[in-house]
Amino acid sequence: MKDSMIIGFDAKRIVRNSTGLGNYCRTLINDMIRCNTNNRLLLYTPDKGRDELRNQIIESDKSEFVFPKKKLGKIYKSLWRTKNIVKQLIDDKIQIYHGLSGELPLGLKNSDIKSVVTIHDLIFLRHPEYYHWLDRKIYTWKFHQTIKQADKIIAVSECTKRDIVEFGKINPEKIEVIYQSCNPKFTTTPSEKNTEIVTKKYNLPKRYLLCVGTIEERKNLMLAVRSLKFLPEDIHLVAVGKKTKYADKVKKQADKIGVSPRLHLLSGVNDDELNVIYKNAEVFVYPSRYEGFGIPIIEAIFCGLPVVACTGSCLEEAGGPDCSYVNPDDEEEMSTAIIHLLNNEEERKRRITSSHKYVQKYKGTNIAEQVFELYKTIHNA
Repeated sequence: MKDSMIIGFDAKRIVRNSTGLGNYCRTLINDMIRCNTNNRLLLYTPDKGRDELRNQIIESDKSEFVFPKKKLGKIYKSLWRTKNIVKQLIDDKIQIYHGLSGELPLGLKNSDIKSVVTIHDLIFLRHPEYYHWLDRKIYTWKFHQTIKQADKIIAVSECTKRDIVEFGKINPEKIEVIYQSCNPKFTTTPSEKNTEIVTKKYNLPKRYLLCVGTIEERKNLMLAVRSLKFLPEDIHLVAVGKKTKYADKVKKQADKIGVSPRLHLLSGVNDDELNVIYKNAEVFVYPSRYEGFGIPIIEAIFCGLPVVACTGSCLEEAGGPDCSYVNPDDEEEMSTAIIHLLNNEEERKRRITSSHKYVQKYKGTNIAEQVFELYKTIHNA
C-alpha cells in the first residue's frame, strides 16, 4: 500500500449550493481535511461559484480547488463536469475520484482511476409525483450510468441502500452505508449578543416550534401548520428554508384555519443565525414524507432539542429511538406528541439526553475516517 493517495472530488455543490447537498459536501471535505495526514485532496469545479460558500472550506496545504484549464461557457461547463474532466483527472494523476452528489463523469471506468459515488436518495424513483417527467428521465439515466461505473457506492442511510438495491438491481455488497456528519457549528453555544441580534432581525416569537428544510410539497410543512390549531396559542411555528410555490399553499392553509399570525417563514438564513434559531426553539418538527437521511434532525439534537418527525422513510434511522415519530397525514397525532414534550419536562430531558448519545456516531471526523478507510480498500484492491 502506498503511504498516500491523490483523491479528486466533484466540488460543484460545494461552491454553488448553500443547503442540502452543498452542506454535505462542505462538511465532509472539512472533516477530511481535519483528520487527513498524507493524502492530497483536489476539489474539481467548473467555476469558482459563490465566494461565501467556497471560503467555508478550511485552508490547507493538503487540499485545493481545481478549475478547467480553459475558460468555458455555461454549456461547456456542464460537459466538462460530465465527460471532459476525465482527461484532466488523468493528467493530475488522480487515483480515486469521489462523486459527492450522485454523479460520476462518463468514461471514468475506462481510465485507471478508481471511483466512489455518494447517493443521497432516490426520491425521484420512489416518489416520482414530486418531479417533472423530464427531470425524472434525466435523473434516472444518470443514476443507472453512475452505478455501472462506480467501484463503490456510499449510501447515506440503510433506507437509501435498500432503494439503490431495489431500483438499481445491484449487489448490496457494492454499497457501503456511511452516514452524514453534522456541521460542528451546531455543537457550539451562540453568544448572548448574537442571540439578541438574530432574535431581533427575524422577529422571533418567544415560544416556537422549528422546522428546517426547503418549503416544498415533499417536506410536508402543511402537517405542522395544521397541528398549530391543537396547540396553545402562544406556540408559534418558525420554518427556515428556500421557498417554492408550495409555500403559498401553506400560507393559504394557515389563513384558512386562523393560525397565520403564528406562522413565520424565513429564508436566506446563514449557519450562525440558524444555530441561534435552533437553540431558542422548544421542539423541532420534521414532517417530511420521504428523505434519504434528514440531517436537520441531527442538527436539532446537537442543539439540544427534542424531535417530532414522521414515519415512512429513514427518519427513525437518523434520529434514533428517543425521538417521536407520527403519521405524515395526522395533525392530531403530531400535536399530541408536541404537547407531551411541552408539558413533561422530565420526559423531555430524558429524550434529549438519550438522543444526544445516539447522534454521537454522526460526528465529523468519525465519518471522514470511514470514508478514508473505504478509499484504502478500493486503492489496494
